[in-house]
Amino acid sequence: MRLLKRISLVGLVVLAGLVSGWFQLVGQAAKATNNVGFSVAAQLPKNQIDAKNSFYDLKLTPGQNETLKATVYNETNRDIKVRVGIHTAWTNANGAIDYTNVPKSFDPSLQNPMSQISQLQGPKTITVPANSQKVVTTQVKLPKDTTDGVILGGWFFKRVDQKVTSTVKNANNIHSAYAYVIGMKFTIGKVPAPKLVLGKLDAGTYNYHGGIIVNLRNPKAVIVPNLKMNTKVTSLSSGKVVKQLKKDNVQMAPNTVYRYPMLVGETKLKAGRYHIHMVVKNSAHRWVFDRNFTITKAAAKQANAAVADQQGYNLWLLFGLGALAMLVLVLLVWLLIYWLKRRRQNNDSH
Repeated sequence: MRLLKRISLVGLVVLAGLVSGWFQLVGQAAKATNNVGFSVAAQLPKNQIDAKNSFYDLKLTPGQNETLKATVYNETNRDIKVRVGIHTAWTNANGAIDYTNVPKSFDPSLQNPMSQISQLQGPKTITVPANSQKVVTTQVKLPKDTTDGVILGGWFFKRVDQKVTSTVKNANNIHSAYAYVIGMKFTIGKVPAPKLVLGKLDAGTYNYHGGIIVNLRNPKAVIVPNLKMNTKVTSLSSGKVVKQLKKDNVQMAPNTVYRYPMLVGETKLKAGRYHIHMVVKNSAHRWVFDRNFTITKAAAKQANAAVADQQGYNLWLLFGLGALAMLVLVLLVWLLIYWLKRRRQNNDSH
């Protein structure tokens, strides 16, 4: 259920800014003809670094205040409701920068989350009149002790009066459109050099699949793009390779942790001592990590139990669906027999 919920939300989101070059441009924030029912556009201020970008790409200084405005366009013949919010960008388990979901926690190196320094002015749910538009505002207050680097996030707009599943023209990799995100990228002073750190290693689950969860941290206020990862985990007791995995095109947001799931399939995790060898690189940097670590009996048992519970749930779900299918089939057969008998009786009476 958790997996379906996550996939559905991602499939319905249109990123209306950021993710090009260092990111990837997924959609346009500018007002455009679409079948979604609404669109959004950023009103870019004078301190925009690149006016060609449709997202907020701003140069700020510590202690600076900035008022940002965006326009929400209603392209329908009735009033609509749109929920708005400011999100802090983070790196999700797919190795992508996420502007739409809110993580359970952030890396301790994150001093000024976008959601804290940017405050919406007015209600979080707005009503936009039919065939009209409404301007929404957020107030940015940068603390005086803000360090150099990049603060990354997004201004989230989601229509809440009804579900819409459609497409947006002139956009790439879009399945449907229900929400927009206008990217927010604030650059303060000189951007620091990238530095990745290998964090906690332990047994865990991802979407009810067991594996080793590798925490790769980016403690610096800088985007680290286009990473290639080659990771091997070896059992110290047997010398055998437990899991070897490669992953490309990983994008790390500033001051975030990438909880990289190395799933082991149907194999049960075993307690013991292991060694990890990980190489992470892009065109400009390369990091090599080696570390021995321990999976405790308690951690292995917990991860295996979560997988077993989900397998049991899936089994009962299959039984339930099978029983329902049989019930429908029996009902159809009974209706067919009843209809044939009635037809025969009618023929005999004539």
